[in-house]
Amino acid sequence: MLEYKFAGAAPGLRVVEGHEIAGYASIFGQRDRGGDTVVAGAYAASLARLAASGDQVRMLWQHDPSQPIGVWDEVSEDAVGLYVKGRLLPDVARAREAQALLAAGAVDGLSIGYRTLRAEKLPGGGRRLLELDLWEVSLVTFPMQSTARIDRKSDAAQDIALLTAKLSAARAALAQL
Repeated sequence: MLEYKFAGAAPGLRVVEGHEIAGYASIFGQRDRGGDTVVAGAYAASLARLAASGDQVRMLWQHDPSQPIGVWDEVSEDAVGLYVKGRLLPDVARAREAQALLAAGAVDGLSIGYRTLRAEKLPGGGRRLLELDLWEVSLVTFPMQSTARIDRKSDAAQDIALLTAKLSAARAALAQL
């Protein structure tokens, strides 16, 4: 069963030159509105399988498989979370609409579409997601991870926001020890 996790574009997600977007689709160690927490390494095997097969994570509009709007040129894990960098395709009408909505601030979220391979139930509800089969990352209106939003600030402010996210992820990792 394919699941979706709406994560606003993390601190540092930005629109560059109109059609390029970059940032975090998922931040490790942060509980989302559904009670789930993705752990570092949860995407590693899936990304390795995709790379080995020559396949890629799809960029969709609002999780609609009939509406691809661009390509993710880079999808990787780091200490903060799942980093994505890609391009909206200007020859696609919906991508032009998405770019206009992003520029206006009307849409500012990212969401992952995946299948859970391994998870642990958390006391009090929710899950700790240990291994995920990542299918797609969508631009969405309503993100699940409220701390992850497209950042339209200056480069210095983006650096501070990214550092803050990294510190939060490190604190969450230490709390689990």
